[in-house]
Amino acid sequence: MTKTYLTQAGYDKLQAELDHLRKVRRQEVAARLHEAMADGDAGIDNDAEVDAAKNEQAFVEGRIRELEMILSNARIIEEDRVLDTVEVGAKVQIQENGTPPEDYTIVGAAEADPGNGYISNESPLGKALMGHKAGEEVIVKAPNGEFTVTILKVK
Repeated sequence: MTKTYLTQAGYDKLQAELDHLRKVRRQEVAARLHEAMADGDAGIDNDAEVDAAKNEQAFVEGRIRELEMILSNARIIEEDRVLDTVEVGAKVQIQENGTPPEDYTIVGAAEADPGNGYISNESPLGKALMGHKAGEEVIVKAPNGEFTVTILKVK
């Protein structure tokens, strides 16, 4: 199994979601399914409600299994360490061809949120930055073509 890289905050967030799904959502969905099946009406509307409840139950159980796997393979990223090369957990500032500098934190795929500055080490940009230092230019091979960024800071 491959390791899943998470910050402590990311781990805690996923653990809270798992707890909620196990303790709250599972019971809500079971009650919805029980109610739909107890309705006894063999009509199309009732069949649709039973099917919808079963689909929701499958989704909840699938998400529970997914979160259990992520958390069981989690490796907590040490934050607040001094880095000179980009690795998981690093905070980097990059700039592309004279555009304003952009700040990112390199995280595992399960925690990626590019809109909020968290990019996956498996994304084209994250993968390209890994192992490089401040001052280096890096070619990023993205789906829409290649582009070059300069690493301004690594911390």
